[in-house]
Amino acid sequence: MNAKGLVTVAAALLVGTPAAQAQTYPAKPVRVTVAFAAGGIADGVGRMVSQKLADRFGQPFVVENRGGAGGNVAAKQVMAAAPDGYTLLVTTAAISINASLHKDAGFDPLADFVPVAITASTPGLIVVHPSVSAANLREFLSSMKGKRLTYATAGVGSSSHLAGEYLFKTLAGMDATHIPYQGGAPAVTAALSQQVDALSISMPTPLPHVKQGKLKALAVASLTRVAVLPDVPTVAESGFPDFEERSWVAFFAPAKTSPAIVAQLNGAINEALRQPDVRDRLNALGFEPHGGSSQEFSVYLRKEVDKWARIVKATGVTAN
Repeated sequence: MNAKGLVTVAAALLVGTPAAQAQTYPAKPVRVTVAFAAGGIADGVGRMVSQKLADRFGQPFVVENRGGAGGNVAAKQVMAAAPDGYTLLVTTAAISINASLHKDAGFDPLADFVPVAITASTPGLIVVHPSVSAANLREFLSSMKGKRLTYATAGVGSSSHLAGEYLFKTLAGMDATHIPYQGGAPAVTAALSQQVDALSISMPTPLPHVKQGKLKALAVASLTRVAVLPDVPTVAESGFPDFEERSWVAFFAPAKTSPAIVAQLNGAINEALRQPDVRDRLNALGFEPHGGSSQEFSVYLRKEVDKWARIVKATGVTAN
């Protein structure tokens, strides 16, 4: 073979290498699979960031919704996709919960995915009807001693459900009954109409009602108070140290996706999160823009998986 032929072969081989793929990525539309139904928190944030990625890379980032099994349907679909950067998963903290909550989730969140970036996070709230006289969580729990407490959530197995079980039953020792609803909106409606004593839910859904005085926030499940509700104490301040429950929305890729492609996506997501219009929209929804490196997200994800495994064990909650 002559020198020209050798160069041609070498070039052909180089095109198939991860480094070469990363240089040309993305060369076609990217599929973004959201693990929950359209109109929800994950969908809204996922679509907002995906549009910025499309603008940045000049290729469509096509969002499709694959709800079911608390996010497991989409996770298993993306896990089985080619690790080439053209199929991504947008999901929530549910991916760190389901490995413990389900007897056979069908995937390992730490082994079967590459964490790309957390886009945003938001704490949970403990909310009641404004007719409740208690000014904070401590007073509310004291007033419910000896009574059966009912609390609503957006569904079985959600972070708010596990947080409610852990807080009300395990830590406070209350006679508490979980009332699950099919999503945050009907759970909020139940609290507004006084069908339940309390509501454990991620902040964005009840926030407009809290600001309007139609609901009362007793505590926020973050380690520090939040800017949008500065007068609402944390659960930790209410007598339960180190209690934290945050819902987050993040991008994942299948395991073995090229680190160079992951780095490109991570950089573009961080760039999007620095844009004022994105930050303003997230803040208005009750989210805090997040970002950070893929490596930092990997460390955080492992901590989340371990934390929820402990809570699932302590509460005895299962999805099966």
